[in-house]
Amino acid sequence: MSQYLQEMTIRLAEGIGRLPEETREANKSFLLAAQQPDGGFGGKQGASDLYYTGFALRALSILGELYGSVAERAADFLKSRLSRHETIVDFFSLIYAAGLLKVSANIDVYADAGENWQDEVAKFFDSLRRDDGGFAKAIEGRAGSTYHTFLIVLCLQLIERPIKNPEQIVAFLLSREDEEGGFREIKLSKRAGTNPTAAGVATLRILGQVSDYVRDGVIDFLIDMQTDEGGMRANTRMPIADVLSTFTGMLTLSDFDALGEINCDAAEQFVLRQQMPAGGFRAAEWDEVADVEYTFYGLGSLALLANQKAKVGR
Repeated sequence: MSQYLQEMTIRLAEGIGRLPEETREANKSFLLAAQQPDGGFGGKQGASDLYYTGFALRALSILGELYGSVAERAADFLKSRLSRHETIVDFFSLIYAAGLLKVSANIDVYADAGENWQDEVAKFFDSLRRDDGGFAKAIEGRAGSTYHTFLIVLCLQLIERPIKNPEQIVAFLLSREDEEGGFREIKLSKRAGTNPTAAGVATLRILGQVSDYVRDGVIDFLIDMQTDEGGMRANTRMPIADVLSTFTGMLTLSDFDALGEINCDAAEQFVLRQQMPAGGFRAAEWDEVADVEYTFYGLGSLALLANQKAKVGR
């Protein structure tokens, strides 16, 4: 598994261990009940897909519950998708989930795949490389995407294939840095966003190219993303916070040892308000139903905050 993802998973698992047992049990029950007959997981409506299965397995992994029949059934679902053409996001979900199953349950999802499966995936990723140095989100895309560049760099690590011309990726990402201090998703974006910023910083960290200038600008930008609700918003035009932006923003601040720069008590209260009584997390105050994706973000957010409390002796 990618060193970046492995370190993140370990850090989140440590934080989960600091949460109340009732929180862990409620969310464990929610996730286990969400597994479908084919072994995969779906969203609020619809059949299993790779995207939601990936998030469910990430959540189960940090809870220490990714083993036994749950893992075996999930592996069967992933194996059934190996021969299909997937989007970049789904490829990442598949490859990341396979890595988690290997580490957590010693299941090799690729055991029956063709010998050249990883090489074919890497070749497909190469076809998405653009002249600006980044990776497009699809074949028809003309320019690089900050988020999809992050996903492909992680995927290449996970399938143990080289990251070609990393200096061009670094130049691409720095060209997406905004005067606000964060990163933009595409060249034409009018403003930086919390999630593109997290993706840009994570990629630069993987490539060992985070400068003090980038660090300081990102910290200032993310501090401004905390709203009066306590959570973090997606960008300066968004009036409300959401759990996804709260998690990615806090993870980035934590990577910079700067999580204490925001109001952590307010952030914790915001996240706890999104937890449903029977387990699972919703996206934000406007949402009404929990799903496995936001359950990962919610648990991850609480884990980061629990680690911060332990760090400052609370």
